[in-house]
This record gives sequence, structure tokens and C-alpha cells, in this order.
Amino acid sequence: MTADSAQSLARLAAERVDHRFKGLPPDADGLTVAELAGQRRNLFTGGFATPVLALSAERLEHNLKLMETYVARHGLAFAPHGKTSMAPQLFQRQIEHGAWGITLAVPHQVRVARAFGTRRVFLANELVDAAALRWIAAELEADPDFELVCYVDSVRGVELMDAALRDAGATRPVDVVVELAAGEGARTGVRTETECAAVADAVAGTRTLRLVGVAGYEGEVPKADTERVTAWLRRLVALAADFDRAGRFAGLDEIVVSAGGSAWFDAVAEVFAAIPELSLPVLKLLRSGAYVSHDDGHYRKLTPFNRVPEEGALEPAFRLWTQVVSRPSAEQAFVNAGKRDAAYDLDLPFAQVIRRDGTERPATGVSVTALSDQHAWLATTPEADLEVGDWIGLGLSHPCTSFDKWQLIPVAEADGTVVDYVRTFF
Repeated sequence: MTADSAQSLARLAAERVDHRFKGLPPDADGLTVAELAGQRRNLFTGGFATPVLALSAERLEHNLKLMETYVARHGLAFAPHGKTSMAPQLFQRQIEHGAWGITLAVPHQVRVARAFGTRRVFLANELVDAAALRWIAAELEADPDFELVCYVDSVRGVELMDAALRDAGATRPVDVVVELAAGEGARTGVRTETECAAVADAVAGTRTLRLVGVAGYEGEVPKADTERVTAWLRRLVALAADFDRAGRFAGLDEIVVSAGGSAWFDAVAEVFAAIPELSLPVLKLLRSGAYVSHDDGHYRKLTPFNRVPEEGALEPAFRLWTQVVSRPSAEQAFVNAGKRDAAYDLDLPFAQVIRRDGTERPATGVSVTALSDQHAWLATTPEADLEVGDWIGLGLSHPCTSFDKWQLIPVAEADGTVVDYVRTFF
């Protein structure tokens, strides 16, 4: 950790707790985050108000260590996608666990990362906003240690980037990778190898951009399965080799080849292991981000560790604690958390455990059927033992839309002791 990073993170710990941060104890108002963490309050008895989202300290650390070990075992560099958490404290922990840098998607996210001392950023998007490019140019000029790699996916985009950087008086070129689309009808990226070459030619015709590799996102492969994803990854590797044979990477120290969301990183590892020898060393850069918290739904089903269980298993680290506020019938109940609190874009939350009088048990016979803004609708079967006032712990699907609803998230040990608070910036 650099001195600047440490100072920036220390400022987070000095922030005062108040009404901005939902779920925290009302009697903590005015304390700093560090002071509140130092009290080691219990999530269930220390004055926290429902709903409150918590991260498991043990599971968070497990996931960080597991991916650190995985990428090292497979000879990969790692730039986890920071859009998942937008939490500089977690960025720092990911870097301490061996990450090369942090992947981001939009200029605001890069500004957050830079404010907290992140030295390497992979921007997985084409950046054509002139104001943002002026800021990037200034950051690169002011800090020789700052490294940024950005997508390009069109000749027009290259022209816009070049014009904005020239107008800004950029002194350092912006490193770019040509984004290969995952197929027809996929999201962004260049559709054909011929068009990729045209984009690379456009980059070569500028003084403000430097081509350093190729990249893409295999999660957008239409009707993705192992065979289709592997075929696309081989196209990506072949594109890098073609560019290298054409001399497009002359003068570099390494060639960047990057892919890898949270659903197919096993395929990425396999194909990248077979990258042929090129004229320069290859930075095989994986970008999976959801692993940091994992989840109880979408990624629990899709994680590659299901296919390679011998490599380990991620653990869901989130739990949203709610309270039963209405029990109008034997078949129905309502808790006080809804769309403002819980991810719901991929799956509804999952009722996992019930707490009553300090005792925790499985939420047998309880399921979430719908969400209102501030309520979850629960269906209850005859075996459900549920009363007004009970706490219910909900599992969540899709980390990216869980983090973004909470600005300050307690990190709790297994017995409920809160040992830290994670600040997010969305």
C-alpha cells in the first residue's frame, strides 16, 4: 500500500456516522467509523436497525484467498472488476491478495479508484467523452506510476479519443486494447478480424494512443456454453498472434490479452495457458469481479468452481437482515426490506434463517414471492414458525446490485461481532 492510499483509506475511517448510513445504530451518530468499529458491537444486540446488510468477515477473506491462489496456479494476472463493489477498501484488499490492478467501466469509477491510490486500471469500455479524456491525460501526466489500459472498438472511437487527447495536450499516450466482440448480436466490440485490423491501423495513425493488446468479454457469447466460449477465446488469442506477426506491438515490454467474467474463468485459464510464444511476454489478464462477495443465486449457479470442484469453492458473503413487521395470515408475512435494499434484477432474495431470542434456525417453509419498495412479500407454509418481530436473514443474487444499495456495510464475524465497515461509492 502506498502512503497516499493509506492516507485516503484513513480518511474513510475518520468519516462521521450519521443518518446517511442506513441500518447503523442510531446511538452511533457522531462517532467516526473507526470509533464505531473499535466498539466491536454485535450485529444483533448492538443497536443495529433492520434492514441491515452485512458481509461475512470469514467468507470475504476466504474468497479473496481462493482467487489469489487460483490465478497464481494458472499463471494469470488479475484485475478484478471493481464495479461490483465500488469499495476502495475491497480494492486494496484485492491488490494485497495479488491483483495486478482493478478493472472499471466508466470514468466516475476510475476517479474513485484514483482518489484512493489505485495505480493500475483496466477500463473495460471505449472512452470517447472529451471531458473524461482531459482528466485521464492530466492524471497520466501528473503521475508517472499511473497505468491505464482502455478498450477501443471502432475507428470513429479512435478518432474521437485522438481529437480529445490532442486538444488536451496529452503528453503520455493512452494504452488501448482492441475489443473483439463475442459474436453477432453480442454487446460491444469489433465484429470481424478485418475490422479489428482497421481499428488497430487507426490507433497506429495517432500519437495519443498506443496499441498494447486485445481483449473482450466471453460472457456475451450468444448461447454461451463451454464449446462456444472456448472457440471465441481462441479467436481472441489468434487475433493477438496475428497482430504480433504484423509487428503491431513493436516497442512494448509485454502484450496484453484479457478476458474473464465470473462465469467462464475456467475456460479463460485453459485457453490462455495455451497461448503460443509471441515476440514479447504476454500479460494474461483475468477480470472476474463477483467473486469478492459471491452470492446465493445467479453466480452460485454459474461459478466455474462448480465445474472444477477440486479447485475449491467460493462462499456467499452477503446476508440482508430484515424483521417481520406483519403476519396477516397463516400463509403470508411481510418483512421491512424491499427493492431499495435487496438485489432483485436476476433473482428474488432467498429466505435462509430466522432469529428469535438469540437463537438462529433455518427458514423452513418461508419463501420470498415479491418485493415492494420497502417490503418483501413472504409465503409461509404450515411448518413455518414465524412471528412479528422475528429477524429473517435473506440471501441475495447478483453482488453488483447488492453493493450499490448500501453506502456503509458492516463486516461481521460468525458470532455477529462487527469488526469493520465497507464504504461504497456509486
